[in-house]
Amino acid sequence: MPVSAVDCVQPALQHAREQLFTRFRFGQWSRLALVGILAAELHVGGCSFGNFGNSWPRIPHKNQSELLSSSRLPFGAYPSIPHHISEHIAQFLGLIVVGIFAFIVLTSVLLYVNSVFRFILFDSVLRRQCSIGEGWRNCRRAGGRFFLWQIVFQISASLFLAILIGLPLALALAAGWTTDLRQHIGRTVAGAIVLGGLFLVFVLIAAVVHVLARDFLVPIMALENLDFADGWHRLLTMIRPEKGRYAVYLLLKLVLSIAAGILFGIIALLPGLLVFVPAALAVVAGHTAGMGWSVTTISLAIIVGTLLLLVFIYLVALVCVPATVFFPAYALYFLAARYPALDALLNPAPPAPELPPVPESPPPFETPPLPPSAEPIG
Repeated sequence: MPVSAVDCVQPALQHAREQLFTRFRFGQWSRLALVGILAAELHVGGCSFGNFGNSWPRIPHKNQSELLSSSRLPFGAYPSIPHHISEHIAQFLGLIVVGIFAFIVLTSVLLYVNSVFRFILFDSVLRRQCSIGEGWRNCRRAGGRFFLWQIVFQISASLFLAILIGLPLALALAAGWTTDLRQHIGRTVAGAIVLGGLFLVFVLIAAVVHVLARDFLVPIMALENLDFADGWHRLLTMIRPEKGRYAVYLLLKLVLSIAAGILFGIIALLPGLLVFVPAALAVVAGHTAGMGWSVTTISLAIIVGTLLLLVFIYLVALVCVPATVFFPAYALYFLAARYPALDALLNPAPPAPELPPVPESPPPFETPPLPPSAEPIG
């Protein structure tokens, strides 16, 4: 009988303990921390980072009397946009287009790296040994197929969300609900409640699909060398007779993730103190010394702040390595009970005991040669 989700917690804990603590290797911890970042397997309380502010370039303008006199235009005349302002607008629009293109390219690259590192994490937990270079060479093709799945999933979810929100809004505009809100206040409130409920259902379904893909689709694609369509068909075939057990797995993983987020969120306060307290003291010391904000100091603050943020993220990932190993192991033990190919790798059969050497049989008994007979005399 396949084990339940509750039964898999203890083997996953034992797996993490053996891989990380039985023989402590800092090199493996450091590599697993990097894999956890790139595979998006950080179970820690959320935190937000904000910028210190921004400054917009000021458009040159005339004095107040010139503005008042120029505002008196004949009826039907429209003020023309100055040439230098139109150049600023064109440059601003060009920067927006370049920024959008750069954002799409950067997001695609990070999504591809994330797809490959999902397989590297799976291989590292399965073999209890993390090797990033070897894992990248072995998992690059499977990661590319999973990358295509993530692209399809992102586009499909975005289109469905646009239809889910855009269609009711279009119907409300066509019905005239927004022109006279007081007459349609009841319908508007009811529609907002229904739309909010549908949005929550959509988020729940998307989250379930995302977890199933990360936890179960990746091992199936890796072990059977399948693309994402065949992998989903294989996975759904396994889920169909045991929907209840998989639902319990998802609920228990949610509870464990919340508990791990709280625990490691508290532990992550130590790296935060180590990184940001010295930085805050340096800023206060610079302000006391009379340093002001200039192009040089702002650029230096951005560079140093970015480096400190990367160091903080890595330190947080370093203390979260036990969770980075436990949760994939938890998924593998649950799936292995239903997937013999994975079970054979996760729980290999013990080697056959060596038989004691068979003693060599003694050589067969040979009768000693007879002495030569005496010759007759005379």
